[in-house]
Amino acid sequence: QVQLVESGGGLVQAGGSLRLSCAASKDTSVNYAMGWFRQGPGKDREFVAATSWSGKTTYYANSTKGRFTLSKDNAKNTLYLQMNSLKPEDTAVYCCAAKRTTLFYAANVSTRLYYDYWGQGTQVTISS
Repeated sequence: QVQLVESGGGLVQAGGSLRLSCAASKDTSVNYAMGWFRQGPGKDREFVAATSWSGKTTYYANSTKGRFTLSKDNAKNTLYLQMNSLKPEDTAVYCCAAKRTTLFYAANVSTRLYYDYWGQGTQVTISS
């Protein structure tokens, strides 16, 4: 079992930045894929980004590529999502997810069913 706790959400103006954190209850530096998803008002939960256990392989949704950046601090068991150039359409609840696995492919990690563990989420609101 892995517990995930997100933090760092808030209200910012369009064009601003936020850094989200996802703290895991155990070491995820070996064989844990981790990702971020978001669910905006009236929308389905959608893939944002994912990283392999080492942090060397990352995938991003087209809508976030070039603006969002993943990083991991394995010493702190924490995953970060740096979000820049934020847009009103980025408004959503952002959830962290994790899966113990040795398989890390783009087609898999972008789907909700791939992940076994989820955090409660943190609200991000972007004003225009």
